This record gives sequence, structure tokens and C-alpha cells, in this order.
Amino acid sequence: MHDAPRTEELAGRAAAGDSAALDELLVDIRPEVVRRCGRFLPCREDAEEAAQDALLQVARKIGTFEGRSRFSTWLYTVVANCSRQKYRELKRRSAEQPAVIDDSQHVDPRTTSVIAGSRLLLLDALDRLEREHPHLVAPLVYRDLCQLEYAEVAERVGVPLGTVKSRLHEARRRVKSYFGDASA
Repeated sequence: MHDAPRTEELAGRAAAGDSAALDELLVDIRPEVVRRCGRFLPCREDAEEAAQDALLQVARKIGTFEGRSRFSTWLYTVVANCSRQKYRELKRRSAEQPAVIDDSQHVDPRTTSVIAGSRLLLLDALDRLEREHPHLVAPLVYRDLCQLEYAEVAERVGVPLGTVKSRLHEARRRVKSYFGDASA
């Protein structure tokens, strides 16, 4: 968000019920939301869909933003959740579709680029981590994907800084081992 003070001010006004401020806020944050969704989803169209979902969530839930943390921190949570939800939806839809008869028309996104494949592997790893160790997901997403400072992660997760660092270390270790499982 190129003008953080303006964004924070608009968010505060929007949370207080100012619909004009909400409209301005949504326009201002859209490019950043699309960019951040793109960190999760390799396909531009999927990232844009997730961004639309995130913006809709912002519009619906802005009243829950209390200003105890920065708006950008609150927004990163919305973006991460919407992006991961979009990935799950795409994965579920893909599994429900009948098998492709003509393989020449089927493009596996994991083979389209190293970056796309890495993102998909990461999303799969996050899903597995969430199933097996749900308390480790938020620190990893906030720090490594949303790039929040350790103190912001601790505040967002509601645990001491040392616990965040410990959970982050464990989450990274597990995700790395999941990557090893995927290549086997």
C-alpha cells in the first residue's frame, strides 16, 4: 500500500461506518491485494478471483477492524485466508472433474514454471500442516508469506515472541520435510 497513513486513516473511518471511506479504501488497496494473492496463487486469474473475495470480505467485515493493530496486518490475514480458500476450492474442483481424455489439451500447472510449481507445493504443504499441526500455520503464513515482523506475528497470533519463533522454526522444518515427501 503506497500511502500507509492514508490507508490506515481510511480503514479507521470505514470501520466506523463511513461508506465513502470504504469505497476509497477498496480502490486504494486493490492492486496490493491482487499482488499479495499472487504470492499464493500462480495463475493470475485465480489470484484476481481470490483478490475479489478478499475485497468483498474487507467490505463485509471492516466493522470488525478495531484498530488495535495496523490495518495492513488485518488485511494480510484476510488475503491469506481468501487465497488459501481459493486454492482449496480449485483443488476440490479439479478432483471432482472427470479425467481428461486428450492429454495434449491438459496443462499441469506444476510443470508450467518452477515458481508456479513451488507455490502449489507450498499450498499443499500448508494444507497438510494445517491438518497435522494447525497451531503452526499462522506464524508461517504471517511471517514468510505476508512478511510481517515477528512482533506483528506475535500480536496477531496472540502468543509471546519466543513462542512465535519456536513455532515458525518447527513449521519451516515440517514444510521442508513435506517438500522432501513430494519429490519422492
